[in-house]
Amino acid sequence: MSELKWYVIRAVAGQEKKIKTYLENEITRQSLADQIPQIIIPSEKVYEIRNGKKRVRDKTTLPGYIIISADLTNGEVSHVITSIPGVIGFLGSDTGQGAAAKIPVPLRQSEINRILGKIDEAQEQGEKLETPFIVGESVMVMDGPFKTFKGTVEEIFEERKKLKVMVKIFGRNTPVELSYMEVQKQE
Repeated sequence: MSELKWYVIRAVAGQEKKIKTYLENEITRQSLADQIPQIIIPSEKVYEIRNGKKRVRDKTTLPGYIIISADLTNGEVSHVITSIPGVIGFLGSDTGQGAAAKIPVPLRQSEINRILGKIDEAQEQGEKLETPFIVGESVMVMDGPFKTFKGTVEEIFEERKKLKVMVKIFGRNTPVELSYMEVQKQE
């Protein structure tokens, strides 16, 4: 009977996906799928606007950490996980003998429920804008009737994803309401 528990692996930040791929290959190669059934990199979909184009990407919400469901009663499983390039070790209690000697401490059920709940919530929400605007910031209108006009952000309506931008039209400042997708930050 296996004792599957959730553990946190410390990894080199920015290499989480690469490490997950290595782990999955090693699990397949050594037939450890029943001892390590699930590997999760907590992330959310975010979009950013570059040159007037919307780009969607995954952003890791806990950089440097990978969550893994594993049965560590077999000592080989722990060794396989820690021997993957880029894995620093398990998050756990210290034995006083350095980072490699940490005893893996499983996550409490309440902690894993919260983390998995945030992942599910992020997937349901879909993508969100990574770089919101700031009041007083200069922007360029990229779309619509005011295309190529420059203006200043006066007000932000986060829930509607819109901005009130003060644009100079015929020598007068005129407030214009635009969506996040219609403007781009001025560098």
